[in-house]
Amino acid sequence: MITLTEGQLLGWITPLLWPFMRALALLAVLPLLGTRLVPVRVRIGLAALIALALHGTLPPMPVLALDAPAAFALVAQQLLVGLSLGFAVRLVFAAIELAGELVGLQMGLNFAGFFDPVTADEATATSRFYGAVIGWLFIVINGHLLVIAALASSFRAFPVGDAPFAFLRQALPHQWGATIFATAIGIALPLVAMLLFVNLVLGVITRVAAQLNIFAVGFPVTVGVGLVGLLLTLPLLQQPFTAALERMLALF
Repeated sequence: MITLTEGQLLGWITPLLWPFMRALALLAVLPLLGTRLVPVRVRIGLAALIALALHGTLPPMPVLALDAPAAFALVAQQLLVGLSLGFAVRLVFAAIELAGELVGLQMGLNFAGFFDPVTADEATATSRFYGAVIGWLFIVINGHLLVIAALASSFRAFPVGDAPFAFLRQALPHQWGATIFATAIGIALPLVAMLLFVNLVLGVITRVAAQLNIFAVGFPVTVGVGLVGLLLTLPLLQQPFTAALERMLALF
């Protein structure tokens, strides 16, 4: 008769439980995979697959009874690190979408808002366009694999152990918000400067030819110049996006 003790069961379960919980928290907020379009069952299955695939490369995990007080702290640590990793990637996407908002504001397209069923939020045309382009770019450059590699490295940077909340002191996630504005302004600055120059030229024309209806002429000109600027600067979007993504993943 085969008998199993509680210690043996915990020795088999806990090395997979901690990576599974961290991966599940990551997939809950990760862009593209963490949206409403991806069923919960698919995310749970992907988290289990990631935990099983990483099992052989991870450092030894502590074996604790699941009803012990220390186990609750470790559960909170896995959820915190996983959510923070997904949030870091989402910040990069938010920075690109904010750049689209700034460009759309200068083009005069921010009045054209659309309801995004994926995020359940209002978004402008340029912001959604930037978000769609970055989503494709994220898959093309294997960004999902980079995130999984960062997840595996996080078990060495922030191991499952006696200091479950050391992550907050080392990564300082409350300071990540500055990345949004710095990246967004850096991306949108060329187009904003171009459109500002167009507005200055239109202002001079208005002073010279007062009888000209600037509202009928200025809007098509501004939108046309903005679309041409989007076409010219779109190939340059990969470098700042990749740099921001690598900078955020390096924290883990």
